Amino acid sequence: MKHLGTGIGWRPEIADAVEQMPGIDWVEAVAENLCPGHVPDSLLRLRERGVTVVPHGVSLGLGGADRPDETRLAALAERAQALGSPLVTEHIAFVRAGGPLTASQPLEAGHLLPVPRTRDALDVLCENVRVAQDALPVPLAVENIAALISWPGEEMTEGQFLYELVERTGVRLLIDVANLHTNHVNRGEDPSKALDELPVEAIAYVHVAGGFERDGVWHDSHAHPVPEPVLAILSDLAARVNPPGVLLERDENFPAPGELERELDAIRETVRTKAPASGEGASGTAPATGEAAAVPDATRQRLALAQTALLSALVAGTPAPEGFDRARLAVQSRALTGKRADVVAKVAPELPEILGGSYRADFFAYAQARPMTGGYRRDALDFAERLLLSGQPEDAQARGRLTRWWLERSGPAPLDAGPVARWLRAARFALRRG
Repeated sequence: MKHLGTGIGWRPEIADAVEQMPGIDWVEAVAENLCPGHVPDSLLRLRERGVTVVPHGVSLGLGGADRPDETRLAALAERAQALGSPLVTEHIAFVRAGGPLTASQPLEAGHLLPVPRTRDALDVLCENVRVAQDALPVPLAVENIAALISWPGEEMTEGQFLYELVERTGVRLLIDVANLHTNHVNRGEDPSKALDELPVEAIAYVHVAGGFERDGVWHDSHAHPVPEPVLAILSDLAARVNPPGVLLERDENFPAPGELERELDAIRETVRTKAPASGEGASGTAPATGEAAAVPDATRQRLALAQTALLSALVAGTPAPEGFDRARLAVQSRALTGKRADVVAKVAPELPEILGGSYRADFFAYAQARPMTGGYRRDALDFAERLLLSGQPEDAQARGRLTRWWLERSGPAPLDAGPVARWLRAARFALRRG
């Protein structure tokens, strides 16, 4: 496995600072935020200096019941080739549910959700990983995720689940020690036991990040300093194996560059002082050999029904599936809606500007009745349309600005025959004639 060294998550907001930071050996960029034909100049300059860039996918949904989408796989492969990356990474999670397997409305989580640690889910995950491995030009590593909720009736621990995944597929692992801490607080899982059970020789690299605790729940925010318990788990891991790479993740609420550099120094020191005496690092795993039996459609359908029931309870207000902690589901549901509101505000910054202080309350009211079925840009348009159709906002000037914003972006899609829809259609026609 390629030795990566110490890195940081590349984000546009800190691109200039990352270029100036000493000792940055590599960076990781969110794959879905990159366009292969228009790679940001900052990443190109880093590449020219010999800094490795790894694309990190968030939307493939390898833990979902459906087989991986060929278009998403092709896009991930294209980004790896455009960046000359030695590997690509994704998550052990599901991000959507519903659709043909359940004969129900497709639903998008807009977030990484945990898969049940069951034989059915493992069989599906292994086949999905193999499909992805065959489609990608470089090795794949998959990440353990943080979770607020636990599935009832699980048959394996996280360590056992990951061990068998590696054994059956040869996939590499991206171990997030912050996520191990999150699952310790939220699900009572012992990080040391998880590390005991992991095939540490399969580790491609390690994530380190911060979060915060509220009402006994740890939120993996990637917007706060790395806490001591997370560094302690990194220390435990580094005492077992010298990881090929360690990366600091920060997605928002960015501090001054000096603070990020101090966190990177703490990470380097933790790994350096705990490195195994042999000096040996993780070496990766050989690809699994032999033909694997195809997963029966009935297995995928069972997983699809379970994941759809859970996601529907989280985003569409349907009853909680049996065996789940309803209080934790409510926390997860609010967190999903909050993240959805935050991302819509980023992709359509005009909306919170137009709506002012009512943006978040308006969005929460909309989201409770309208689960996300497409991307965030579609969600922003649907939110604005729903407000306008209900006569909002009350302020005439704000309503006019929102109308113009929606008309300029909504395109020629047909509207229903209601009076407000007819007015919007007429307004769109008048705007275009003008």
